[in-house]
Amino acid sequence: MGTLGSLVALHAISASVWVGGMVFAHFCLRPAAAAFEPAQRLPFMAAVLGRFFRFVWGAILMLLASGYGILAVRGFGSFGVYVHVMQATGIVMMLLFAHLWFAPRRRLEQAVAQRDWPTAAHNLNQIRVIVTINMWLGTFTVLIGAGGRWL
Repeated sequence: MGTLGSLVALHAISASVWVGGMVFAHFCLRPAAAAFEPAQRLPFMAAVLGRFFRFVWGAILMLLASGYGILAVRGFGSFGVYVHVMQATGIVMMLLFAHLWFAPRRRLEQAVAQRDWPTAAHNLNQIRVIVTINMWLGTFTVLIGAGGRWL
């Protein structure tokens, strides 16, 4: 596998980690955790999401490095509009994630440390909304990236 193939593979794996993690969290983890009382659910979700979000930072770094690496290897002018759409939605996702990390995630962890369950629940809900938006944006972005040249 050459440089371009390695970059494309790294890009696909990084997108899979991020989008797949959001699908798992939204459709599997969150509904299962809803059965627990707030004093158990909120610290658990804060811990799980804190770990996952660190993987997301790594995925973002790899997506940026591999994506712009692909553009550099192939030439910035050699791609169709679909690549620019993919890039734009990816940047929106990264900005939403940065907000999630620096605002509701931080407040969630502080509220859990203080055992302030209503505040923790409010911030977990804000995270849920942002993750849901990003999950659908990510799904769209993967579809554009995978099939854009044939659309």
